[in-house]
Amino acid sequence: MPLPDGDAEDTVIDEACKLLRLPTIRERFEELAADARRDQFSYKQFLADLLQTECADRDVRRKQRMVRAAKFPRPKRLEDFDYEKNPNVLPEVVGSLRSGSWVRAGRPLVLIGDSGTGKSHLLIGVGTAVAELGMSVRYTTTAALVNELAEAEAGKRLTGVIARYTKVDLLCLDEFGYLNLDKKGAKLLFQIFTEREERKATAVASNAPFGEWDKTFTDPRLCSAIADRLTFKCTLIQTGTESYRLQATEAEQHTSP
Repeated sequence: MPLPDGDAEDTVIDEACKLLRLPTIRERFEELAADARRDQFSYKQFLADLLQTECADRDVRRKQRMVRAAKFPRPKRLEDFDYEKNPNVLPEVVGSLRSGSWVRAGRPLVLIGDSGTGKSHLLIGVGTAVAELGMSVRYTTTAALVNELAEAEAGKRLTGVIARYTKVDLLCLDEFGYLNLDKKGAKLLFQIFTEREERKATAVASNAPFGEWDKTFTDPRLCSAIADRLTFKCTLIQTGTESYRLQATEAEQHTSP
């Protein structure tokens, strides 16, 4: 049976794309058909072009969806990190994290440095790169996670919440060491680390060096156990003490009229 012409033909294509869930082809088939006529594509070339365009756009949408699911507080990319302003951070070390092999191996990442030295930028940037590889990522602060766990325990939902955090390929935990945790809070956090140990990757950004973690985890045994789980086979990046946010502010003030 011959295909309809003109507007009816467009309608058939539109409805078929809806049914087959091909939004890019649906939006761009006229443009791509015009390109094919201009370049004198064969039918096979035109079909290949259509399908490649749909696949490429689908990959972009998948990356965007995975990044949104991570719930980062703001967009940060590794490409935008200024290594000149923070020479403590080695580009080759950060670059090695892009492949995601450490995430698949369930290895930790620990970022330590003072406020304004780029810890959160790197944490979010690494998490974004991993999410774009198609792995599940979840960002949260230490305080928010501990509060969520405490509320879940009070509501008898703790097992489910721990299971949800255990399944994530990469857990990005920011502001680690910014608050003092009582024994109950430390125990709840310890459960997350224990469930993820050597199976799922955890990345933390802390303003406190390892020797000061006892101020966050006041129970010595819990402190030692948490430090042990986060440092075993970890990649350690120390961002130093000089805030380049402060440097940028000072530079801006000097150049202002």
